[in-house]
Amino acid sequence: MNSEENQPTLTSNAPPTDSSGKPVNVVERDLRDSDHDTQAVDETITPSSIRTKEQDAEELKRKTDEIERKVADGN
Repeated sequence: MNSEENQPTLTSNAPPTDSSGKPVNVVERDLRDSDHDTQAVDETITPSSIRTKEQDAEELKRKTDEIERKVADGN
């Protein structure tokens, strides 16, 4: 057995830096950058938007049924 395999992996606790070596507050950066990225996801998965989509689907079905009746009647 190799003694190196039993050694714990060392991780750096140093703060992340940008390409110029300056520290970067990644939490603040992620919050600032992700505001726009998650907005669409948040709107998609909220129950109110699901209900709105269900109502739109029901309205579309009613209109489709109405058109099919008109076609069947010959109007």
